[in-house]
Amino acid sequence: MLNFWKRLHSLSGLIPVGLFLLVHLTVNYFAVYGEEKFNGATEFMESLPFLVALEILVIYLPILFHAILGVYIAFTARNNPKNYGYLRNWLFLLQRVSGVITFIFIVWHVWETRIQVMLGNASLDFSLMENIFASPVMIWVYIIGLISTTFHFSNGLWGFLVHWGFLQSPKSQRIFTYVTLIVFVVVSYVGIRAIFAFA
Repeated sequence: MLNFWKRLHSLSGLIPVGLFLLVHLTVNYFAVYGEEKFNGATEFMESLPFLVALEILVIYLPILFHAILGVYIAFTARNNPKNYGYLRNWLFLLQRVSGVITFIFIVWHVWETRIQVMLGNASLDFSLMENIFASPVMIWVYIIGLISTTFHFSNGLWGFLVHWGFLQSPKSQRIFTYVTLIVFVVVSYVGIRAIFAFA
């Protein structure tokens, strides 16, 4: 039964949580092309029909499910990189650590953005992010949070492919370790480039 929940956990990390991450970072990347382009992209996203229902069903509930089950897995998993020292064992441990960091970062990010907009303290536009990144400390907080999130997504992609039987041979698993490393670098670049566009 636990194996079923782990498979569902890995699926939710890819669909819809992982897809939302990629869409979110793509919208943020519009900041590279200037304030007007970013505001246009956010206005388009905000104009989607049934936005509140979409956010609850496609973003918030799946993230909560993935996070709660992920924290349980993180604190009950047997981490033993010192005993074995293999790269995959270290990545197993880092997946759990990055999951906890990512969860804390997402809560903070939602508080600083979505909640502030809902409370009427800010508008969801370029200036909101520009004000956040006026502090060098916040730039580093977001870079650390972003790298943790993109690592968790990329390494989780490998876990999904293994749990769902797409990667069965040691050779395929080894190859995709490097593929997911490339995914991590590319997605991290997109996110960090956007941060410095706001800053």
